[in-house]
Amino acid sequence: MPHILHLDASARPGLAGKDPHGSHSRNLGQRFVSQWRARRPQDSVTYRDIGRNPPSIIDHDWIAASFTAEEQREPWMRDALAESDLLVDELLAADVLVIGAPLYNFGMPAALKAWIDQIVRTGRTVDFDESNLLDPYIPLLADRPRHAVILAARGGIGFDADGDLAHMNHLEPSLITALGFIGITRVHQIAIEGQEVGGELLAASVARALGQVDGLVAQLQRELQPERTPQPA
Repeated sequence: MPHILHLDASARPGLAGKDPHGSHSRNLGQRFVSQWRARRPQDSVTYRDIGRNPPSIIDHDWIAASFTAEEQREPWMRDALAESDLLVDELLAADVLVIGAPLYNFGMPAALKAWIDQIVRTGRTVDFDESNLLDPYIPLLADRPRHAVILAARGGIGFDADGDLAHMNHLEPSLITALGFIGITRVHQIAIEGQEVGGELLAASVARALGQVDGLVAQLQRELQPERTPQPA
């Protein structure tokens, strides 16, 4: 059965349309997971609210421990990597990674960047082949089909790939680069724009994004449906 890892990175704790100053990215993530479970209640979900409980920022001890061979690590090194190990284990177990994230100052929230730094790990999510200097990196999460769903919210408009401000959007491109580096290349993007504008423009963007979420849930469930082995007559 498919397993979902759902991350919320918004600093806003509530849901747009239900709570004052609620989060549109959280609303999209909640819609995705609720629609998924309505159709497939047997599937499991791990939820992590990194917006309200950010991962630790990597430091000197983390770097020293991460680049020390596992069999040579001292106890303090294992302690330094304990949080990272947990986050990596959650990611490795997932078939679908759902990331709800707002565009903050042209990039991802600091909490989401901290999560990326914790899960891009030598020996766990990526390996290094010293004999291949042209392309030395080996993505370890390419071992089976995994999907990533980026559900974004933007205050302005025109930040889509074909928009006038696409060159200023470093949220989805950065996530796609980092996830592809470790082997997650099936990436789906849905975004709400115009929160700062409001009115009919925002309402239309929200309605369009919610419809896209519903369609994507149906699409992914078809793709991840286990093939049935024909039974002998």
